[in-house]
Amino acid sequence: MAARFDLTDMQLMVNVAGAQSLTKGAERTFLSVPAASNRVKSLEESLGTDLLYRGSQGVTLTPSGEVFVKHARTVLQQLEYLRGDILEYAQGVKGRVRLYANTTATNEFLPALLGRYLAAHPDVNVELRERLSYQVVRAVAEGVADIGITAQGSGGAGVQYLPYRTDRLVLVTCEDHPLTRLASCGFEQALDYDFVSLFETSAIHSFLLKAAEDLGRVLRFRVEVGNFEAACRLIAARVGIGVIPGAAAYRYAQGMPIRIVPIEDAWSLRELHICVRESDPLPAFAQELVDLLVADAVSGSERAGLAG
Repeated sequence: MAARFDLTDMQLMVNVAGAQSLTKGAERTFLSVPAASNRVKSLEESLGTDLLYRGSQGVTLTPSGEVFVKHARTVLQQLEYLRGDILEYAQGVKGRVRLYANTTATNEFLPALLGRYLAAHPDVNVELRERLSYQVVRAVAEGVADIGITAQGSGGAGVQYLPYRTDRLVLVTCEDHPLTRLASCGFEQALDYDFVSLFETSAIHSFLLKAAEDLGRVLRFRVEVGNFEAACRLIAARVGIGVIPGAAAYRYAQGMPIRIVPIEDAWSLRELHICVRESDPLPAFAQELVDLLVADAVSGSERAGLAG
């Protein structure tokens, strides 16, 4: 007998895969755990293969489960696009745009732009998630995100890249820190000091940990905070030094006793890109956000040229 696919089963499997937990997956799908378990078992029986490895630490996808979830995400995504395109002619919420971005874009470039976009689209919601650049590309390639802002300029099957902004990371210190005597500083030299950082859930936190690991060094976090302004205030108070986007650093330096030291490492200068899937046209309202990002890239370059 040919297997019959239920949309609730698809959403359940996607949620279970994301949570790596049947209990949490059931909760996200608004099902009881017994009902969710029965649905998965029935689905496995109809397909003739196990979709989950079940263990004391939770559940993980079997190879066939990974294939099922991959296609389930595509189906659910296409239904979302269908809903968005149809509902743009009706009242109420028109659709949802899933936007994944790195730390700099999330904190520096997107807030004002999304404010304009959402004001012009009161019937659209935006799901903004901060991720590392490679995670952004993967999310777009797998259909988990509709639009991405990443420091990568290639990679990801079927992903198209458009130029966005330039992002330069800089070292921030208090006014009389020893490093302020330098015209520029290598990241390895900065690792001799304690750091103020964003929370460990931020993309920039993970990026700096990886940069230190590549040098065979340990990055010592003295305190972790929720935003760049709080980081700069603690740096000014001589708690530690930090690495943040130059756009934020120069803004806060106008009103705080902090100093900015350029970082010599090549990774400090990053070209940000907009990325979307090549083969999947976006709903009209999502494409309008891409168009706004492209226009913002042009205006941002012009402002940078005037500043230079």
